[in-house]
Amino acid sequence: MKKVQTIHRGREMHWVGDGFAVQSLFSYQNYSELLSPFLLLDYAEPREFSPTDKRRGVGKHPHRGFETVTIAYEGEISHKDSTGAGGTIGPGDVQWMTAGSGVIHEEYHSEDFSKTGGTMEMVQLWVNLPKKDKMTKPGYQGIVRADIPSVELDNNSTLSVIAGSYEGVEGPAKVHSPINMWDLILSTGEYEFKIPEGHNCLILSRSGSVQINDSDILRQGQVAVFHREGDTVKLEANDNVKLLMLTGEPLNEPVVGYGPFVMNSDEEIKEAFEDFNNGTFIR
Repeated sequence: MKKVQTIHRGREMHWVGDGFAVQSLFSYQNYSELLSPFLLLDYAEPREFSPTDKRRGVGKHPHRGFETVTIAYEGEISHKDSTGAGGTIGPGDVQWMTAGSGVIHEEYHSEDFSKTGGTMEMVQLWVNLPKKDKMTKPGYQGIVRADIPSVELDNNSTLSVIAGSYEGVEGPAKVHSPINMWDLILSTGEYEFKIPEGHNCLILSRSGSVQINDSDILRQGQVAVFHREGDTVKLEANDNVKLLMLTGEPLNEPVVGYGPFVMNSDEEIKEAFEDFNNGTFIR
Protein backbone atom coordinates (compact mmCIF):
# COMPACT_ATOMS: atom_id res chain seq x y z
CA MET A 1 0.00 0.00 0.00
CA LYS A 2 1.30 3.48 -0.86
CA LYS A 3 1.29 5.60 2.29
CA VAL A 4 0.22 9.25 2.29
CA GLN A 5 3.08 11.68 2.87
CA THR A 6 0.92 14.79 3.22
CA ILE A 7 -2.55 16.19 2.54
CA HIS A 8 -2.94 19.92 2.17
CA ARG A 9 -4.71 22.77 0.47
CA GLY A 10 -2.86 25.19 -1.73
CA ARG A 11 -1.83 28.68 -0.83
CA GLU A 12 -4.36 31.51 -1.00
CA MET A 13 -6.11 32.05 -4.31
CA HIS A 14 -4.32 34.28 -6.77
CA TRP A 15 -5.10 35.50 -10.26
CA VAL A 16 -3.24 34.37 -13.34
CA GLY A 17 -3.88 37.31 -15.61
CA ASP A 18 -7.48 38.38 -15.10
CA GLY A 19 -9.16 35.15 -16.20
CA PHE A 20 -7.98 32.34 -13.92
CA ALA A 21 -8.41 32.45 -10.14
CA VAL A 22 -6.22 29.56 -9.00
CA GLN A 23 -4.74 27.89 -5.96
CA SER A 24 -1.24 26.48 -6.39
CA LEU A 25 -1.64 23.04 -4.83
CA PHE A 26 1.97 21.95 -5.07
CA SER A 27 5.30 22.99 -6.54
CA TYR A 28 8.62 21.33 -7.30
CA GLN A 29 10.16 23.85 -4.93
CA ASN A 30 8.55 21.98 -2.01
CA TYR A 31 8.17 18.36 -3.10
CA SER A 32 10.57 17.83 -5.99
CA GLU A 33 11.54 14.21 -5.27
CA LEU A 34 8.03 13.11 -4.26
CA LEU A 35 6.38 14.67 -7.32
CA SER A 36 8.80 14.13 -10.22
CA PRO A 37 8.09 14.32 -13.12
CA PHE A 38 5.24 16.65 -12.08
CA LEU A 39 6.31 20.21 -11.30
CA LEU A 40 3.29 22.30 -10.38
CA LEU A 41 -0.49 22.08 -10.17
CA ASP A 42 -2.83 25.08 -10.28
CA TYR A 43 -6.52 24.48 -9.66
CA ALA A 44 -9.26 26.99 -10.46
CA GLU A 45 -12.34 25.98 -8.47
CA PRO A 46 -15.74 26.64 -10.10
CA ARG A 47 -16.19 30.40 -10.44
CA GLU A 48 -18.90 32.45 -12.11
CA PHE A 49 -17.95 35.06 -14.69
CA SER A 50 -20.37 37.68 -15.95
CA PRO A 51 -20.74 38.37 -19.69
CA THR A 52 -18.20 40.79 -21.15
CA ASP A 53 -16.74 42.00 -24.43
CA LYS A 54 -13.30 42.13 -22.80
CA ARG A 55 -10.68 39.39 -23.25
CA ARG A 56 -10.10 37.65 -19.94
CA GLY A 57 -6.98 35.56 -19.44
CA VAL A 58 -3.23 35.84 -19.56
CA GLY A 59 -1.27 37.44 -22.39
CA LYS A 60 1.87 36.32 -24.18
CA HIS A 61 4.53 34.73 -21.97
CA PRO A 62 7.42 32.28 -22.53
CA HIS A 63 8.17 28.73 -21.35
CA ARG A 64 11.11 26.38 -21.82
CA GLY A 65 12.04 22.90 -20.59
CA PHE A 66 8.66 21.38 -19.66
CA GLU A 67 5.04 20.83 -20.73
CA THR A 68 1.81 22.55 -19.68
CA VAL A 69 -1.35 20.46 -19.49
CA THR A 70 -4.68 22.28 -19.17
CA ILE A 71 -7.93 20.44 -18.44
CA ALA A 72 -11.18 22.37 -18.88
CA TYR A 73 -13.95 21.03 -16.64
CA GLU A 74 -16.35 23.94 -17.16
CA GLY A 75 -16.08 26.93 -19.47
CA GLU A 76 -13.92 27.33 -22.56
CA ILE A 77 -10.23 28.23 -22.89
CA SER A 78 -8.50 29.39 -26.07
CA HIS A 79 -4.77 28.88 -26.64
CA LYS A 80 -2.42 30.36 -29.22
CA ASP A 81 1.36 30.03 -29.38
CA SER A 82 4.44 31.10 -31.35
CA THR A 83 4.50 27.90 -33.42
CA GLY A 84 1.13 28.82 -34.94
CA ALA A 85 -0.65 26.09 -32.98
CA GLY A 86 -3.72 26.66 -30.89
CA GLY A 87 -7.36 25.95 -30.38
CA THR A 88 -10.27 26.15 -27.98
CA ILE A 89 -11.09 23.50 -25.38
CA GLY A 90 -14.38 23.05 -23.57
CA PRO A 91 -15.69 20.77 -20.81
CA GLY A 92 -13.71 17.52 -20.68
CA ASP A 93 -11.15 18.62 -23.29
CA VAL A 94 -7.39 18.88 -22.74
CA GLN A 95 -4.62 20.95 -24.29
CA TRP A 96 -1.11 19.57 -23.94
CA MET A 97 1.64 22.00 -24.89
CA THR A 98 5.28 20.94 -25.09
CA ALA A 99 7.36 24.07 -24.56
CA GLY A 100 10.63 22.23 -25.21
CA SER A 101 13.31 24.58 -26.56
CA GLY A 102 11.01 27.56 -26.21
CA VAL A 103 7.51 28.76 -26.92
CA ILE A 104 5.55 31.95 -26.30
CA HIS A 105 1.83 31.47 -25.74
CA GLU A 106 -1.32 33.09 -24.48
CA GLU A 107 -4.45 31.67 -22.84
CA TYR A 108 -7.83 33.39 -22.69
CA HIS A 109 -11.46 32.59 -22.10
CA SER A 110 -12.94 31.79 -25.49
CA GLU A 111 -14.75 34.62 -27.25
CA ASP A 112 -18.10 32.81 -26.99
CA PHE A 113 -17.67 32.06 -23.29
CA SER A 114 -16.70 35.66 -22.58
CA LYS A 115 -19.83 36.94 -24.30
CA THR A 116 -22.22 34.57 -22.53
CA GLY A 117 -20.46 34.28 -19.18
CA GLY A 118 -20.81 31.21 -16.98
CA THR A 119 -18.84 28.89 -14.74
CA MET A 120 -15.12 28.29 -15.23
CA GLU A 121 -13.31 25.31 -13.64
CA MET A 122 -9.91 24.17 -14.82
CA VAL A 123 -6.62 22.56 -13.88
CA GLN A 124 -3.17 23.40 -15.20
CA LEU A 125 -0.33 20.97 -14.60
CA TRP A 126 3.35 21.43 -15.40
CA VAL A 127 5.08 18.19 -16.44
CA ASN A 128 8.87 18.12 -16.50
CA LEU A 129 10.76 17.00 -19.58
CA PRO A 130 13.71 14.60 -19.27
CA LYS A 131 17.11 16.20 -19.78
CA LYS A 132 17.38 14.64 -23.25
CA ASP A 133 14.12 16.35 -24.30
CA LYS A 134 14.54 19.76 -22.65
CA MET A 135 15.36 21.40 -25.98
CA THR A 136 13.01 19.32 -28.12
CA LYS A 137 10.89 20.98 -30.79
CA PRO A 138 7.78 22.63 -29.29
CA GLY A 139 4.45 20.90 -29.89
CA TYR A 140 0.73 21.11 -29.17
CA GLN A 141 -1.89 18.42 -28.66
CA GLY A 142 -5.56 19.38 -28.61
CA ILE A 143 -7.41 16.41 -27.08
CA VAL A 144 -11.20 16.45 -27.22
CA ARG A 145 -13.34 14.68 -24.67
CA ALA A 146 -14.69 12.23 -27.26
CA ASP A 147 -11.16 10.89 -27.82
CA ILE A 148 -10.50 10.19 -24.12
CA PRO A 149 -11.45 6.58 -23.33
CA SER A 150 -13.27 5.66 -20.12
CA VAL A 151 -13.12 2.48 -18.08
CA GLU A 152 -16.28 1.40 -16.26
CA LEU A 153 -15.67 0.73 -12.57
CA ASP A 154 -17.97 -0.72 -9.92
CA ASN A 155 -21.00 1.25 -8.70
CA ASN A 156 -21.49 3.02 -12.07
CA SER A 157 -18.21 4.85 -11.59
CA THR A 158 -15.77 5.78 -14.37
CA LEU A 159 -12.05 6.33 -14.91
CA SER A 160 -11.04 8.38 -17.95
CA VAL A 161 -7.52 7.80 -19.25
CA ILE A 162 -6.00 11.07 -20.47
CA ALA A 163 -2.42 9.79 -20.51
CA GLY A 164 -0.76 6.45 -19.86
CA SER A 165 -3.01 3.44 -19.42
CA TYR A 166 -5.39 1.66 -17.08
CA GLU A 167 -6.10 -2.06 -17.35
CA GLY A 168 -4.86 -2.06 -20.94
CA VAL A 169 -6.83 1.03 -22.02
CA GLU A 170 -4.46 3.62 -23.50
CA GLY A 171 -4.89 7.38 -23.21
CA PRO A 172 -4.50 9.64 -26.28
CA ALA A 173 -1.79 11.99 -24.94
CA LYS A 174 1.72 11.49 -26.29
CA VAL A 175 4.20 11.73 -23.40
CA HIS A 176 7.99 12.00 -22.97
CA SER A 177 8.28 9.84 -19.84
CA PRO A 178 6.03 7.19 -18.24
CA ILE A 179 3.05 8.86 -16.57
CA ASN A 180 -0.62 8.15 -15.93
CA MET A 181 -3.31 10.80 -15.79
CA TRP A 182 -6.67 9.43 -14.66
CA ASP A 183 -9.86 11.48 -14.25
CA LEU A 184 -12.16 9.71 -11.77
CA ILE A 185 -15.87 10.06 -11.06
CA LEU A 186 -16.70 7.73 -8.16
CA SER A 187 -20.01 6.85 -6.56
CA THR A 188 -20.30 5.60 -2.99
CA GLY A 189 -18.18 2.51 -2.51
CA GLU A 190 -14.68 1.08 -2.13
CA TYR A 191 -12.05 1.05 -4.88
CA GLU A 192 -8.50 -0.20 -5.22
CA PHE A 193 -6.04 1.06 -7.82
CA LYS A 194 -2.75 -0.51 -8.83
CA ILE A 195 0.08 2.01 -9.22
CA PRO A 196 3.20 1.10 -11.21
CA GLU A 197 6.01 0.15 -8.84
CA GLY A 198 8.36 3.07 -8.23
CA HIS A 199 5.95 5.73 -9.53
CA ASN A 200 5.27 8.89 -7.59
CA CYS A 201 1.55 9.45 -7.02
CA LEU A 202 -0.81 12.26 -6.04
CA ILE A 203 -4.56 12.82 -5.99
CA LEU A 204 -6.58 16.05 -6.25
CA SER A 205 -10.17 16.13 -5.03
CA ARG A 206 -12.25 18.45 -7.20
CA SER A 207 -15.48 17.56 -5.43
CA GLY A 208 -16.39 15.52 -2.36
CA SER A 209 -14.36 13.63 0.23
CA VAL A 210 -12.68 10.25 0.06
CA GLN A 211 -10.94 8.06 2.64
CA ILE A 212 -7.50 6.83 1.62
CA ASN A 213 -6.17 3.48 2.85
CA ASP A 214 -8.74 3.32 5.70
CA SER A 215 -7.15 6.28 7.46
CA ASP A 216 -6.46 9.63 5.77
CA ILE A 217 -9.32 11.85 4.56
CA LEU A 218 -8.96 13.85 1.34
CA ARG A 219 -11.45 16.70 1.03
CA GLN A 220 -12.53 18.98 -1.81
CA GLY A 221 -9.77 21.33 -2.93
CA GLN A 222 -7.03 19.28 -1.28
CA VAL A 223 -4.21 17.22 -2.77
CA ALA A 224 -2.73 14.02 -1.33
CA VAL A 225 0.96 13.33 -1.98
CA PHE A 226 2.13 9.73 -1.48
CA HIS A 227 5.41 8.11 -0.57
CA ARG A 228 7.08 6.37 -3.50
CA GLU A 229 7.08 2.90 -1.95
CA GLY A 230 4.11 0.59 -2.54
CA ASP A 231 1.91 -0.17 -5.52
CA THR A 232 -1.70 0.07 -4.32
CA VAL A 233 -4.03 2.89 -3.31
CA LYS A 234 -7.36 2.12 -1.65
CA LEU A 235 -10.15 4.69 -1.78
CA GLU A 236 -13.53 4.75 -0.06
CA ALA A 237 -16.13 7.26 -1.20
CA ASN A 238 -19.08 7.99 1.09
CA ASP A 239 -20.71 10.15 -1.58
CA ASN A 240 -20.08 11.10 -5.19
CA VAL A 241 -16.54 12.40 -5.69
CA LYS A 242 -14.49 13.77 -8.58
CA LEU A 243 -10.75 13.14 -8.48
CA LEU A 244 -7.69 13.67 -10.64
CA MET A 245 -5.03 11.00 -10.04
CA LEU A 246 -1.49 11.33 -11.36
CA THR A 247 1.32 8.79 -11.29
CA GLY A 248 4.75 9.14 -12.86
CA GLU A 249 8.15 7.53 -13.08
CA PRO A 250 10.65 9.87 -11.37
CA LEU A 251 13.21 11.45 -13.67
CA ASN A 252 15.93 11.50 -10.98
CA GLU A 253 17.54 14.54 -12.58
CA PRO A 254 18.36 18.00 -11.18
CA VAL A 255 15.45 20.46 -11.25
CA VAL A 256 16.37 24.14 -11.53
CA GLY A 257 13.55 26.54 -12.22
CA TYR A 258 13.05 30.27 -12.32
CA GLY A 259 9.78 31.84 -13.39
CA PRO A 260 8.63 30.37 -16.71
CA PHE A 261 11.72 28.19 -17.27
CA VAL A 262 12.58 24.78 -15.76
CA MET A 263 15.93 23.26 -16.69
CA ASN A 264 18.70 21.16 -15.10
CA SER A 265 21.23 23.85 -14.16
CA ASP A 266 21.62 27.53 -13.32
CA GLU A 267 23.61 27.96 -16.53
CA GLU A 268 20.68 26.71 -18.62
CA ILE A 269 18.29 29.09 -16.83
CA LYS A 270 20.65 31.98 -17.55
CA GLU A 271 20.82 30.93 -21.19
CA ALA A 272 17.01 30.86 -21.41
CA PHE A 273 16.77 34.45 -20.17
CA GLU A 274 19.55 35.57 -22.48
CA ASP A 275 17.86 33.91 -25.46
CA PHE A 276 14.53 35.54 -24.58
CA ASN A 277 16.07 38.98 -24.13
CA ASN A 278 18.19 38.92 -27.29
CA GLY A 279 15.51 37.57 -29.61
CA THR A 280 16.89 34.04 -30.16
CA PHE A 281 14.42 32.27 -27.86
CA ILE A 282 12.21 30.93 -30.66
CA ARG A 283 14.33 28.47 -32.68
